Amino acid sequence: MTHEEYFAALAEPRRGELRTLHALIRESAPDLEPTMEFGTPGYGRYHYRYASGREGDAATVSMASRKNSISLYVSCMAGDRYLPELFADRLPKASVGKSCVRFERLSDVDLTVLGELLRAAARHPPAGAV
Repeated sequence: MTHEEYFAALAEPRRGELRTLHALIRESAPDLEPTMEFGTPGYGRYHYRYASGREGDAATVSMASRKNSISLYVSCMAGDRYLPELFADRLPKASVGKSCVRFERLSDVDLTVLGELLRAAARHPPAGAV
């Protein structure tokens, strides 16, 4: 499956919102190559190994259409904090976890702030990257 096939399978307005988010990711973090290796639209690929010994591969940034929301996953860290946590106060209508930003509609978030988050992701290493 390609990114476009993933988007095409969605109903509007979600299809258009994810296409817009895809364009923002490509513009803000052009060095993160698109991948569908992990089942959802992803950008950048890295290998991780945690102190527990668990290891695997993941996308640096990815997105997913969920039943009631859009999820943007950013696995990068600045120091000992995941980047989404550092942007949480600037995304008041989003639910922000350690590495995930969830929102009902793209209009609920400031695209300028998301662009800043994505540019930071292109500069910072993912958690556990080896």
